[in-house]
Amino acid sequence: MDGEFSREAMLAALAWQVELGAVDAIGEAPVDRFEVKPEPKAAPAAAAKPEPHAPVVVPEVDVVAEARAMAAAAGSLEALAAAQEAFPHCELKRGARNFVFADGRPEARVMVIGEGPGAEEDAQGKPFVGRSGQLLDRMFAAIGLARDAEDTAAALYITNVVPWRPPQNRDPEPEELAMMRPFVERHIELAAPELIVLMGNPACGSLLGKRGITRLRGNWHEFAGVPVMPMFHPSFLLRRAEMKRHAWADLLTVKARLETP
Repeated sequence: MDGEFSREAMLAALAWQVELGAVDAIGEAPVDRFEVKPEPKAAPAAAAKPEPHAPVVVPEVDVVAEARAMAAAAGSLEALAAAQEAFPHCELKRGARNFVFADGRPEARVMVIGEGPGAEEDAQGKPFVGRSGQLLDRMFAAIGLARDAEDTAAALYITNVVPWRPPQNRDPEPEELAMMRPFVERHIELAAPELIVLMGNPACGSLLGKRGITRLRGNWHEFAGVPVMPMFHPSFLLRRAEMKRHAWADLLTVKARLETP
């Protein structure tokens, strides 16, 4: 019959299926076992994650040790100035106009050490040239000392614990003082003064490890075998004129020490 399978044909097909091993009918729809099916595609392998790179470890620089090595290698004041100016780790130099090393006579008996340059010092490249410097000159002139004296016995040598101006004239930070201290120590060693005058708290903190200028002033201290007299900074005396009498007493103490055989 057209369009239909005869009963005999259907039984023959079923017998053929049984012959092939199909003995159970478990689905509602017939399954063509002879259909060629494509091989299942394997799931794409997950892209291998790259091994994380170990973090780059930048060795920490011991800036104080580097400053100490640079300072120790300087055999003269000129070499020390060049080494300190080239020191790369002090951020103060990035905002300063000039490197301020020293002024006066290096052979002087008295070495004055302040805290750092102000605006005028930064502009001129010399320490203590602004209003504070003018007062300092008058103070030491009163006991017969001057930075421009031809006689070394009457001369002054002047520097600071940091050679670059701190922003807004703030006090130098402890880290800045620490990295500059080896240069100051070498500066003292090369200049070899008979005595040192420390002006203000930052200078005392750097070299004596002590602050509290009101308590420290007027009393002799020592640094590397050199007598040290702490004094009020001239900028403080400009604000507190009534404290000048204490500065005068300290100057007379310095004068007496220089006159002692």
